[in-house]
Amino acid sequence: MIRDRHIIIVGLQPWDIEIGSNCKNMALELSRHNKVLYVNRALDRITALRAGNDAKTQRRKSSLKGETTDLQEINGSLYTLDPRTVLESINKVPFPFLFDLLNRVNNKRLAREINNAAARLGFKDPLLFIDNDFFRAFYLPELLNGVNGTIYYIRDNLTSQPYFKRHGARLERRLMAKATMVAANSAYLARYGREYNVHSYDIGQGCEFGTVPAAPPALPEDLRQIPRPLIGYVGALISSRLDVGLIEHIALAKPAYSFVLVGPEDGTFSASRLHQLPNVHFLGSKPASMLGDYISQFDVCLNPQAVNEMTIGNYPRKIDEYLFFGKPVVATDTEAMRMFGDYVYLCNGPGSYEEAIDAALGEKNDANGLPEQRKQFALSHTWENCIAALGEKFTALNKLN
Repeated sequence: MIRDRHIIIVGLQPWDIEIGSNCKNMALELSRHNKVLYVNRALDRITALRAGNDAKTQRRKSSLKGETTDLQEINGSLYTLDPRTVLESINKVPFPFLFDLLNRVNNKRLAREINNAAARLGFKDPLLFIDNDFFRAFYLPELLNGVNGTIYYIRDNLTSQPYFKRHGARLERRLMAKATMVAANSAYLARYGREYNVHSYDIGQGCEFGTVPAAPPALPEDLRQIPRPLIGYVGALISSRLDVGLIEHIALAKPAYSFVLVGPEDGTFSASRLHQLPNVHFLGSKPASMLGDYISQFDVCLNPQAVNEMTIGNYPRKIDEYLFFGKPVVATDTEAMRMFGDYVYLCNGPGSYEEAIDAALGEKNDANGLPEQRKQFALSHTWENCIAALGEKFTALNKLN
């Protein structure tokens, strides 16, 4: 473990994000043995104007005006910072030299706020942990006072996305190259990191688990009128990550099966033909505390992932959540999914999905102890193990230097 350090964490996700966050989980785990400052995203001009009524924007504005404190204590060793600055919205600047000039200005504004907060907290020789933020954090290793080591953490291939493509690819590569080490949550992303920094490692992934109740929870009200078998998916329904056409194909091919989709939809899903199919049921967003109630009722869990530059190297966090309940899982075969190969049905194309769902439904109740094996495999993916792997690599690297 990394112990007795002062750690500054800068990333894309604020502490008050509504969805699960690797960065938050890692911050909490690191704070068990270290003093941690978690930096929320500073407001940028466009967000301040366009999302002025958003609750998170309102909170940042209150801090900017001095109406609320910029530092919040989460526990005795973890603090969050709302930087009292506004960054320029520069992503559409087409010229690299001009973008870099303006980005340095943004980084200086952010660094000023972080240095001020770190001084108030008594930070010395901090370790800088950057979560996938190759824009706002690009110059921070040089601009933050006394930084003693930088870890760049990559969990998504963001540079494959239109918003990040113009400047992201060159900046991420340069940031990885100058970092002390690169940590990734999949073998695919670690291999990508090693192209620019030989000290790039797959540290695995943690997952938050609730408890499996002694008796099955009550059937959620909106599942009661849906006939079995229930083939379910829990999570955001985003067309860049999920294959809408694949879901449609297997729903049409299996009209006697009910396909239950739990989560918010993007525009593509909202406008899709799936809403016209009688055996497809959109149940909308649910509180995180209720998701286990739905998973526990599914006969088969799905991860119909789209295969593209963004998803091919992603660690499928929801698979652990499914396996924790001992459920049979049918998922798209990707490099990151192959570590689950002994516990899930991996598929390539609609036909193999149909066969795998039938096979999963054909499992006997005990399935030779598979439900318990699935649960134990999921439970091996803890944030403690993930941070221990991070610490092992970082400590070994420091000894070499």
